[in-house]
Amino acid sequence: MFSKGIRELVKEPWVKILHELKVSGGLPVPELCRRLGGSYMGMKEHCEALKKKGYVETWRVPRTGVGRPEIMYRLAPRADSLFPDAGRELSLGLLESARQLFGEAAPERLLRHYFTTLRDEWLPRLSRAKSLVEKATLLSAQREKIGCFCRCKYDPKTGFRIEEYHHPLMPVFERYPSAVLMEIRMLEELLGTRVVRREVPGGRAGPARVDYEVATLGVRE
Repeated sequence: MFSKGIRELVKEPWVKILHELKVSGGLPVPELCRRLGGSYMGMKEHCEALKKKGYVETWRVPRTGVGRPEIMYRLAPRADSLFPDAGRELSLGLLESARQLFGEAAPERLLRHYFTTLRDEWLPRLSRAKSLVEKATLLSAQREKIGCFCRCKYDPKTGFRIEEYHHPLMPVFERYPSAVLMEIRMLEELLGTRVVRREVPGGRAGPARVDYEVATLGVRE
């Protein structure tokens, strides 16, 4: 989620508002009140304060019936700096240096070692879970500690999944697509079941995200 320093310095209501706007793509004040609690005026003041600082912006959506257009709040481009990343230039530069020094296969070997280390670090913590859903919830918490922004969600039609809205290694995935498969393999080994990764484009229903659909039978297909 947000970096630790941001969470310690920023007002807690602001953190919660930024979280909801990140996963929703944009919301009006009444809906923010419904999700987070509090008064309309208090929520409005928080949103306007974030807007003045440049982290939130507004746009108007016409109502389906009569009345004025509804004011919606969403994250502004400046808010991207609130979400931790691995340092695009540094990460890609180190992988390229490894390729030059140790051969073409060196970047993938380093990435494979990275995911293997994460798996070995997280596995003892997940092994205490009593159910697959609890295990996936613990996994999401671990992923947030390394900078991912995700949440678990259950839908009666599509089943259980982990929704991801930010990943600090996305630039690495774009340059080295094989790393995506390495991460999926790591998730499957940690959960003990099949995981399907689906990229969901952004649109009226919300921002772009990546869904990790978890097979709830508990066995790898």
